[in-house]
Amino acid sequence: MKEDTAYLHILYLVRHGESCYNAEGRVQGQSDVPLSPLGEEQSEAVATALCRVPLTAIYSSPLLRARQTAERIAAHHGLPILFDDRLQELHAGIFQGKLRRELPLLFPEEYAAWSTGDPFYVIPGGQSRQQVRERGAAALRDIAARHTGHTAVVGHGALFRFALAALVAGENTLELPPLANGSITTIAYAREGTFRLLAYNQVDHLRHLAPSSLGDL
Repeated sequence: MKEDTAYLHILYLVRHGESCYNAEGRVQGQSDVPLSPLGEEQSEAVATALCRVPLTAIYSSPLLRARQTAERIAAHHGLPILFDDRLQELHAGIFQGKLRRELPLLFPEEYAAWSTGDPFYVIPGGQSRQQVRERGAAALRDIAARHTGHTAVVGHGALFRFALAALVAGENTLELPPLANGSITTIAYAREGTFRLLAYNQVDHLRHLAPSSLGDL
């Protein structure tokens, strides 16, 4: 990628590799579950894809699946992993740990309300899209302003979709399309504090692997 000198900082947003819950079709939210065997392979592929990028910092959600992904990236660069609680996934409350196909039967009213896409609907015991949008965008703004050069940020599908909608798409866009496990999304941060989307949901580095499970959270 040819770097635009008008930008101070390039961020590589990595969705963690497939987790065991992803593979089972379960909602994980902030459940602390490890990578699946495929997720481990995806994380290695991400690390290889970023090995020639001159990273100066690596940030991660503290949740295990993100941490395990970040560890593989860090191993290529000799950098410490900086954890930020704001990079955690949306807390899915009563949905956490349940199979996705079970949700309409177990929680018909709550699932119907969530499925409307209402940004302010709070999952009982959990969070709303808007809450995650605000904390995710704040975390990325702080990280972008704190460094120059190139930084990897390992996080979660819904978190990045909601936060990026605020940073690069504007207030009228609530969320961006789903992100694949192990995908890389690249954004640039400019001197005036604005962001530009350079690449979204890049998965070329995963083509040699088996297809991953679908779904955020």
